[in-house]
Amino acid sequence: MNLLLMGPPGAGKGTQGKRLGAKYSIPLVSTGDILRANVSDGTDLGKKAKSFMNAGELVPDALVLEMISDRLAQEDCAKGFILDGFPRNTAQAESLAGVLEGLSKSIDLALGIDVPDAELVKRLCGRRICTNKACGSGYHLDFDPPKAEGICDDCGSELYQRADDCEETIGARLKVYGEQTAPLIEYYTERKLFKAIDGTGPLDGITAIIVDAVDGR
Repeated sequence: MNLLLMGPPGAGKGTQGKRLGAKYSIPLVSTGDILRANVSDGTDLGKKAKSFMNAGELVPDALVLEMISDRLAQEDCAKGFILDGFPRNTAQAESLAGVLEGLSKSIDLALGIDVPDAELVKRLCGRRICTNKACGSGYHLDFDPPKAEGICDDCGSELYQRADDCEETIGARLKVYGEQTAPLIEYYTERKLFKAIDGTGPLDGITAIIVDAVDGR
């Protein structure tokens, strides 16, 4: 079972992806995590990516796809995977389909988590992340606050707010997502692979809706 999670920043893709991964015993494959791991481990692909990052440039799609292909070819993806963070437009979707075909795989279901913009702004502005990269625990000032203000419960390190989680940048991020995603939703709808998910309400309720969609596909 190969799933694709779609949704704007703050929609809860990471949280729901982890829950689905645990339920179906398949890995959550985040392109952001793949990129960071390759750079951190100093792989050939990571070194190439770092050269673009150091120059202030976006990592090319072709390089990201190489990393995805390498990750999805690993043994823990044999029974399926949950892909988060790619594709973000129809050109990337076409390229991804080609990569998956080369691995004798394909997307079984694309889940689009839908959350109103006002709710997304509230969610994103309240996010805090542990500064200790080895820990990386996440919190939310309203929904999941740390026991001590500004301090990680797990390791005692300070928490920080990501630069792109500031309100002045969120509107631009959501605008870009909306412009790129509408055609992507159409792309997967035409292939009878898309399912819209209401991403508001309790986490358990959203998970239940997603599980029903997956089991009923």
